[in-house]
Amino acid sequence: MSSTTFSDRDLAQVERANAGGRTPVVFIHGLWLLPTSWDRWAGVFEEAGFAAVTPGWPDDPETVAEAKAHPEVFAHKTVGQVADHYAELIGRLERRPALVGHSFGGLLTQILAGRGLACASVAIDPAPFQGVLPLPVSSLRAAAPVLANPANVHRAVPLTYDQFRYSFANAVSEDEARELYETFCVPAPGAPLFQAAVANFNPWSETKVDSTAGDRGPLLLISGERDNTVPWAITNASYKKQARNEHHTTEIVEMPGRGHSLTIDSGWREVCDTALAFIKRFL
Repeated sequence: MSSTTFSDRDLAQVERANAGGRTPVVFIHGLWLLPTSWDRWAGVFEEAGFAAVTPGWPDDPETVAEAKAHPEVFAHKTVGQVADHYAELIGRLERRPALVGHSFGGLLTQILAGRGLACASVAIDPAPFQGVLPLPVSSLRAAAPVLANPANVHRAVPLTYDQFRYSFANAVSEDEARELYETFCVPAPGAPLFQAAVANFNPWSETKVDSTAGDRGPLLLISGERDNTVPWAITNASYKKQARNEHHTTEIVEMPGRGHSLTIDSGWREVCDTALAFIKRFL
């Protein structure tokens, strides 16, 4: 289990969800973002009758400014450690939640769903799990700021604006890209990217997903048409593996003209409404 403690904020959200008697929705962010990137989504889901829970990865700072001032807190976080951290938090909820995750949060969503911890899940531009084979050139370029230096496996790695523009904000205007970079982008642990890069050569990879689990629950995968970091080829390959699940619905949808920033940019509401509509179908 996780060796870290939960923030007061995370525990308060769990307590509030349990007290309200509503179905919780746990939002899981990916690399280079914080839980606050889900704030607008949380409001929409709350209005729809759910209890939004937006926990951080272990040791996540509260604000972007704090994260930039202390990047070292992000170092050494692995996929398995973060998955166990979320599993422990979900275990404190009195009702099985729906899960919504983006990028590496989308991978974590699928890991947790495969453990039977979700009543329904949405994985948005999810990082690949073990067995997902496509490796587009754009994905390699997006990961290069981390993977180009093996020492980064033990570090927290920031993105320059140009790197963020390519990997996240290629489908929005220059002005919006700069605003997104200043508002949301924080350093991220390098380890998860190295884990994903070697997953298909490591039988014990922490990126393994039980895609055929009988208690996985319904799953929607969302792909941004113009995503450089997790292109359609990766999300569709994940879908094909997940679609082998004989027990639960598995669907995929592509959002036209959208890049990896689709959960935080000016078109976030369309993606949010797509995720909400899917979850509402099953709850």
